[in-house]
Amino acid sequence: MGGDDQDGREGTSGAASAWEFVLPDEAATEDLGLFLCEVLLPGDRVLLTGSLGDGKTTLARAIIRELAGDPALEVPSPTFTLIQPYTSRDGHPIVHADLYRLRDPDELVELGFEEMAEGAITLVEWPEKMPPHDGPVLSISLSLRPEFGEGSRFARIEGLGGMRARIDRARAVRKLLARAGWDEAERILMQGDASSRAYERLRKPDGATAVLMISPARPDGPAVRDGKPYSAIVHLAESVHAFVALDRGLRALGFSAPKVYGEDLTEGLLILEDLGNEPVVENGAPRPERYAEAVRLLAKLHATDLPATLPVAEGIDHVLPPYDKEALLFEAELLPEWYAPAIRGVTLPQEARDEFITLWREALDGAIPERPTWTLRDYHSPNLIWLPGREGLERVGVIDFQDAVMGHPAYDVASLLQDARVDASADFELRLLGLYVRERRARDPNFDMSAFATAYALLAAQRATKILGIFARLDRRDGKPAYLAHLPRIEGYLARNLAHPALAAVRDWHLRHLPGTVADSPEA
Repeated sequence: MGGDDQDGREGTSGAASAWEFVLPDEAATEDLGLFLCEVLLPGDRVLLTGSLGDGKTTLARAIIRELAGDPALEVPSPTFTLIQPYTSRDGHPIVHADLYRLRDPDELVELGFEEMAEGAITLVEWPEKMPPHDGPVLSISLSLRPEFGEGSRFARIEGLGGMRARIDRARAVRKLLARAGWDEAERILMQGDASSRAYERLRKPDGATAVLMISPARPDGPAVRDGKPYSAIVHLAESVHAFVALDRGLRALGFSAPKVYGEDLTEGLLILEDLGNEPVVENGAPRPERYAEAVRLLAKLHATDLPATLPVAEGIDHVLPPYDKEALLFEAELLPEWYAPAIRGVTLPQEARDEFITLWREALDGAIPERPTWTLRDYHSPNLIWLPGREGLERVGVIDFQDAVMGHPAYDVASLLQDARVDASADFELRLLGLYVRERRARDPNFDMSAFATAYALLAAQRATKILGIFARLDRRDGKPAYLAHLPRIEGYLARNLAHPALAAVRDWHLRHLPGTVADSPEA
């Protein structure tokens, strides 16, 4: 885009100032339209100001064609019709309004403008003739500037309602792609996860691919206990620093974490090696040989003395926080807080909730690691990629480990063998636990199998308890009901784990307060 880096300049007020630059020709104006499409969402309003002939319709036409996915789409100026609707390639409405001939704002009501603009990306020329808009607004002012060359225009862009942050991030992405040599790549949106991160697959004209991770720094949520937000209590990563540190740490150990091709740590942007999408499961069930390699990887990792501090960049370190009792207990509380009322229809009295935490506090004494290790926390099928072209443990590609902590080795083993999305029998789980124990003993003759087995049951139960609460919360609070399909499987895991003697008191609590979670025998 003309002027993005060379001619662009910021005002004196820093991040809140306008973005100003020169568009040397009509092609640059159209390129600006393509760039702006990267940040526009349904409900946004784009205000185009300037004199007649300043390029407002040219810019609007470029935006509409790109959003519609049709470079030849006829997009006339709606000077006489005032409003012209379109449909984006994703099926969302687009509204193009030209209010130059609007005599009175009341005419917009007669035309049904607000109804048409509801949930649409709306582009408005001559917006000064309409009332202000409360939602996200992108304001673009264009003016002819012949002193910069014939056909040149001066553009001034401002954003309101979170729009400026989107623009700044989009500019940072463009700069990173250019710096890393991926600026000519096609960008394909990938499915995200339950977090706020977004991913795009990058594909160069020669077929080479990479993955763009967009993970802006996590803002602190409201304080929920002792003045701390939820993310701080359970030690969730607040920036990509954690991912970069763990990525390089895993690769230094010979594991297949993705290479980092480019990074913007400030904006939370990474260009990563594309490990592909070949899974370790098939038809919702584990591929035994692939799961076995994933277990061997954990055994090697856990037998290694690992540091709690890892380098990120020159002068920047990342410290892995401890997976302490405070975090484990707070996660467990999600069950009485969300799962019990939302799924079981049970509002627990405070005494029952207090007893629940007391019992878990006592039980978790059996899961204090003698030698803490890297606990990746999300070591399960969606984050493991099979790499058949590599050898040995390098065939297991590992992603999504930014929330890693220093914890007990049993946690990640349970995360793998009691996957919320995978059907695996208790017999299969037991066989792979046996493989893990043999691999650990081969590397460490002093490995305590009995203590590990107890910690495994405790942490597997804690994890199932947490996930039941999280999935109920994703449904009720975040409007994501698809996660409810996994609840029966997780309930089965919880019942299986609560059968361990170390959890007898917790199991008794469930029998008294949530009997449905332990009434059925675990599937063999």
